[in-house]
Amino acid sequence: MAPVDKNSKKKRPSYYDKAVHLYHTYFTRAFIQDLIVNPKYFWVAAVVFLVAEIFVNIFIIHTVKYTEIDWVAYMQEVEGVANGTWDYTKLRGDTGPLVYPAGFVYVYLGLYYLTSRGANIRLAQYVFAAMYVLLLALVFRIFHKSKKLPPYMLVFICCTSYRIHSIFVLRLFNDPLAVLFLYAAINLFIDGNWTLGSLVYSFAVSIKMNILLFAPALLMTYLHCLGLKGTIKQLTICALLQLALGAPFLIANPIGYIRMSFDLGRVFLFKWTVNWRFLSEEVFVSPWFHLGLLTLHLALLAFFAYTHWHRYLANYATLLTLGVETDNMMCQLLLLPLFVSNMIGMAASRSLHYQFYIWYYHSLPYLLWSTHFSVVFRLLVLGVIELCWNTYPSTWWSSALLHCCHLAILAGIFINRPTDQRTQRLRKALEKTD
Repeated sequence: MAPVDKNSKKKRPSYYDKAVHLYHTYFTRAFIQDLIVNPKYFWVAAVVFLVAEIFVNIFIIHTVKYTEIDWVAYMQEVEGVANGTWDYTKLRGDTGPLVYPAGFVYVYLGLYYLTSRGANIRLAQYVFAAMYVLLLALVFRIFHKSKKLPPYMLVFICCTSYRIHSIFVLRLFNDPLAVLFLYAAINLFIDGNWTLGSLVYSFAVSIKMNILLFAPALLMTYLHCLGLKGTIKQLTICALLQLALGAPFLIANPIGYIRMSFDLGRVFLFKWTVNWRFLSEEVFVSPWFHLGLLTLHLALLAFFAYTHWHRYLANYATLLTLGVETDNMMCQLLLLPLFVSNMIGMAASRSLHYQFYIWYYHSLPYLLWSTHFSVVFRLLVLGVIELCWNTYPSTWWSSALLHCCHLAILAGIFINRPTDQRTQRLRKALEKTD
């Protein structure tokens, strides 16, 4: 037997060698910088902030006083259903009649029983804290897949808005629950689960109608990606869920249910407005003012649909037919139309109340990173918006600044509108990343 050449055997790396290799790989200035600014590593920061948010919410619940606003009224409204009242016109609370669709009733009826008829506020706060963390997980997943935002933006998303935490665990509003199901639906859409996404989206609408602000862009998405037949199918699914949820109330008093839960002509109180404080109350409640805002809303939707959404969604549909994986930044083509549609609705809203901040808070960084603005200007806009939403009561200048920020975002997105050359380059880039 020939002797074995000891030099021919590869020496196994020692634990010291492995440690040195890990150190030189992950403890370098370049890698640490990537963890901060490279969207590829967004998931790392996301995990850290999700864990941190669990403890932050527990800290808030135990150290900051809960403030009653609508929780008792919600419990009073669903208590009528618990007692066998299905006529929507007879369901009331301290703040007035029930004005939300049937999904709201089922969600808060579950909370009613879970919290001993609404008496266990602390348990309700923990439920909302869990929902907040789940919402962040859904939002972070979208941002990670889109590869649009740098990881350091999580500092601003999680750490700079006391009001967002307050809307969840200190106020227990229904707005964040509707937004939670919305982001669940968007995750399903970008994964190609259209039917389940439509069901979840429709359920979000059944909790609060503001989710319909996303509907124009979603309709165009259906048409581009699924065709007319597929669009009719998805719209039918959405409608059937609304009918199923509202069936007991529709049987008891159909006109009363539709009039109370889908009232598009409701007049808001001037004292709570965040965005129109510089107007007189007479102008604020004028039907002509509302008609003008509706006209502006429709005009902006048509304008962005023609200049932006059509090209984005046409390319998105093309990439789907080519079998390009949605794990890459392809979902940017779907996300921006949805977020812009909601942003237009916010900008042209008849009135914004403080809890409405959650309607677009998590999409604001994405919208700003879809412009050509400098990083400093983007952060400045976010800071000013935060200032406006935390000025209580609102003032003429806070309302005016809020409109300026909305206008700046929409203008920035328009300036950065897709051209034929730009969309072709993006399509080629996406195909290469597959």
